[in-house]
Amino acid sequence: MSQTSAAPVLLVVDDDREIRNLLSDHLEQHGFRTVKAADGRAMKAALAAGPVDLVVLDLNLPDEDGLSLCRGIRAASKTPVIILTARGDPIDRIVGLEMGADDYMAKPFEPRELVARIRTVLRRTGGEATAVEGRHADFSGWSLDIAARALTAPDGRLAPLSGADFDLLHTLVRNGSKPLSRERIRALSTVADADDRAIDLRVSRLRQKLGDDAKAPALIRTVRSLGYMLAGPVTWRA
Repeated sequence: MSQTSAAPVLLVVDDDREIRNLLSDHLEQHGFRTVKAADGRAMKAALAAGPVDLVVLDLNLPDEDGLSLCRGIRAASKTPVIILTARGDPIDRIVGLEMGADDYMAKPFEPRELVARIRTVLRRTGGEATAVEGRHADFSGWSLDIAARALTAPDGRLAPLSGADFDLLHTLVRNGSKPLSRERIRALSTVADADDRAIDLRVSRLRQKLGDDAKAPALIRTVRSLGYMLAGPVTWRA
């Protein structure tokens, strides 16, 4: 299935780093883009940094209760929220829904069920039309295999990518031909602690891997005052 639209952005909010990363990886394997936040403050910063299609929100956060955060999201926008919590009391589910949550799942949960519920909520709120079902992203003759984390060049050779290279390229690919600011790259990838210079160096290194001319790059363009973007369209396929 080909798809040229960008995938929905899901904001995953959980203070447990392992759960946060595992959940994010699983969602990305199913065609979504993810932004990660460890607490309420980081969640608010991510929401301010750019549009989010749905929030997956843990209730037990270190700085602010998830129910309060859910109420704040609902007061400021129509962004759908799915609550995740280890709390087993039915009253928490009732309160969560009353606070404006669109769905509620108790931990432990089956990740595939969460994906199904996310898609149901996005359909209901009008966001599923942008969902990407493919596992391969083709751009300018290159092909990125998301599951295998492998990049194939136009001549058929495999291009060596480090984990950081793949993460940055995946972030650019998921956003298609849309400029990404350095701040947005930090929010959408695993370089949350990188400063602007570090991100510029990562882009430069990735360009070298792609054989892109640093003086006149044809694949990863620098957009003045905006950031970076892929020069050509991205096509998704199974």
